[in-house]
Amino acid sequence: MNQRVNIDLEDSRAEAFEARQFKVYTHRQLDRIEAIQHLPDDLRFDMRVVSQVLPFRVNEYVIDELIDWNNVPEDPVFQLTFPQRGMLLPEHFEEVAAMVRRDATAAEMKPVIERIRSELNPHPAGQMDLNLPLLDGEPLPGMQHKYRETVLFFPSQGQVCHSYCTFCFRWAQFVGDKELKFASSEADSLHRYLAEHTEVTDLLMTGGDPMVMKAKHLRQYLEGLMAPELDHVQDIRIGTKSLTFWPYRFVTDPDAEDILDLFRELTAAGKHVAFMAHFNHWKEMDTPICREAIRRIRATGAEIRTQAPLLKHINDDADQWARMWTTQVRLGMIPYYLFVERDTGARHYFEVPLVHAWEIYREAMKQVPGLARTARGPSMSADPGKVEIQGVTEIHGEKVFVLRFIQGRDSDWVQRPFFAKYDEAATWLNHLEPALGESAFFFEAEFAAMKDEKQALIMKAS
Repeated sequence: MNQRVNIDLEDSRAEAFEARQFKVYTHRQLDRIEAIQHLPDDLRFDMRVVSQVLPFRVNEYVIDELIDWNNVPEDPVFQLTFPQRGMLLPEHFEEVAAMVRRDATAAEMKPVIERIRSELNPHPAGQMDLNLPLLDGEPLPGMQHKYRETVLFFPSQGQVCHSYCTFCFRWAQFVGDKELKFASSEADSLHRYLAEHTEVTDLLMTGGDPMVMKAKHLRQYLEGLMAPELDHVQDIRIGTKSLTFWPYRFVTDPDAEDILDLFRELTAAGKHVAFMAHFNHWKEMDTPICREAIRRIRATGAEIRTQAPLLKHINDDADQWARMWTTQVRLGMIPYYLFVERDTGARHYFEVPLVHAWEIYREAMKQVPGLARTARGPSMSADPGKVEIQGVTEIHGEKVFVLRFIQGRDSDWVQRPFFAKYDEAATWLNHLEPALGESAFFFEAEFAAMKDEKQALIMKAS
């Protein structure tokens, strides 16, 4: 009886929100976006140029509800979703701009664009080789197994995103180049691999955005996890930005209830469903439809954890993070990670020096209540693992970064502190040097051996 009443209450709330058609704009439709018609011509030209190289995709909800057009181009959601001139290096921008000015054909532009993309480190952290798992001696496309207990799966139907944010470290997934893209439509291969690897407790569905899939496709991948032979897979994580870019997915879309039913079934079967929400700014949570979507997801028994990279032009301010984390806790979500901007794509536009990232994190933590202090960071998802900046201190007269592994390719590295020379310009792990007279970081020799062994296995399999 109580269950029926709860469902009726959810239905009545959903009826309060009018269904909305999902209308998308890509770089081919930039000039059809009414809101940008009033922007200066040079700004619109910059968008045309940058969108030739970096992926762009936005929808009317973002345009109408999330962007303050009176504050463009400074508005953080505009910076997050629309191409900006600085996202390309000056020499790259001018090369593409010259071709756009003379109306070069797509065939003429293709080799230039491909070369520029290849120079933007499209696949960081070994994701195309070092992380590639094997099944029956054959590489498994569309999967990664970097850490012992966690497998990443890239469903082919989810390799687009509600918005091409241009900071995502998988931006290469979305540019239409099959050689850069990796994905899988094989639910059977996923389930077989998991059955053979009983050390795996966590499956992370990622992309792209898995929540662009229809419910029936998502079910094909997740329903099988309730089989007895996959009891060891206890945690199901779904990485998504859908709560920002299309919260109607969980409220008024035709298969919204089917998605929520799947979450209910998984939690009833004893699985821990963690909805990994990618929020970059508190404004993204400020609409009634977003808050209703959050409420409906949580009502299924799934928890919502939040994570985001720290990005210049968008959220490089402690007050913004404090407000974002406090808002998330009040809405029943769990702050999880503050990431350092990835070493890929438009990194030069978004990156913040590591020391500044740590200062922002520390100042934000000082402002929030205890329940919001669950966010870890600043964290770099680097080749050897997730490395957290714990602070800056002085040891024997030498100023150093204090670092530790939150996660590592070798679990013995986890929580082990180590030190790097203080460097005000460093923005990534590979910019740092060992401190205190050490010639190498403690993990380097073992990691080099891991890479050699993995390369040998891949060569043998191919």
